[in-house]
Amino acid sequence: MNNPGTLYERLGGHEGILRLITPFYFDVRQHHLLGPIFNARIKDWPAHLAHITDFWARQTGGPSHYGGGFAGAHLQLGIAPEYVEQWLALWDFNCHRQLPAKEAAEMSALARSIGTQLQKILAGRSGLSIGAA
Repeated sequence: MNNPGTLYERLGGHEGILRLITPFYFDVRQHHLLGPIFNARIKDWPAHLAHITDFWARQTGGPSHYGGGFAGAHLQLGIAPEYVEQWLALWDFNCHRQLPAKEAAEMSALARSIGTQLQKILAGRSGLSIGAA
């Protein structure tokens, strides 16, 4: 059986991930809810995209220098759990627009798993309950 490689490899490594997240974050920056949050905090977009590329490299089985701190970075933003769903909708759209079906589905599932964890953390912080994801 032919080994298809890791998701990281099938995405095209760091370069492929960057090709995915660059237009995605362009959409995020223009989103009516998410844009103001990101635009107020991110001053160096190339550095942010490099950091996020490393995050996704780690998540997809590739080499990464990402040091963690995902939950803490998002807790300090003051976002509500429902904002995560907005982010995920844009993510799904971009994955399906840019990737082959199999990789798009895998990236969407991976992001939804991470998003569910983040929603639980955010809901716990705020004392809110969230619906089933």
